Amino acid sequence: MYNILVVDDDKEIVGAIEIYLKKEGYNILKAYNGKQALETIEKNEIHLVILDIMMPEKDGLETLEEIRKDKRIPVILLSAKSEDYDKIGGLNSGADDYITKPFNPLELIARVNSCLRRYLNFGSIENKNSKIYKTGELEVNDETKQVTVDGKIVKLTATEFNILKFLIQNKGKVYSITEIYENVWKEEGFGAENIIAVHIRHIREKIEINPKEPKYLKVIWGIGYKIENI
Repeated sequence: MYNILVVDDDKEIVGAIEIYLKKEGYNILKAYNGKQALETIEKNEIHLVILDIMMPEKDGLETLEEIRKDKRIPVILLSAKSEDYDKIGGLNSGADDYITKPFNPLELIARVNSCLRRYLNFGSIENKNSKIYKTGELEVNDETKQVTVDGKIVKLTATEFNILKFLIQNKGKVYSITEIYENVWKEEGFGAENIIAVHIRHIREKIEINPKEPKYLKVIWGIGYKIENI
């Protein structure tokens, strides 16, 4: 059974999410501010965090930054704000996905399932078909889940790793934003532009010497992205 931590200062929202996800077979842990959330993460094995942005003591973005210092567990941000800059701000802080309040329970469940699939796939080393993918000095090892550039380890989140792995598995081929989203998230890619764009930028910042003039992860304007076959 997978442990999901739900963090929101609104106890009614936490209770509602608990009901929805318990029906799906998940074990729910609860926290009502960022400080409680970090304490819970340190004391328990957490597989996914649903994290509200606006909270007392320590808000969601501050909490997310603390989580990302040493953990790759997926984080879905929950926000009452729907503006793009709020969503992008959350992704820039290391979130894997976001849901805007009020949310559809079916959408919440779908996004939780999708995030967990990516995370569990990232964490598994039992895949007999796993391989090492290379282009130039960039190497993606699907057995150890490590990425190296010029022999140096690059730390990616699970979502970033899965995007990079998908592209390097198909190096030289251009994929649209929708195609990347549907292949990595395993769900319809409508409205995925901001999510993919932010994750791509993060990957570039980590694997490229000069992200503004990338050697490996190229944009084909008006079409999509590709990993260069070097």
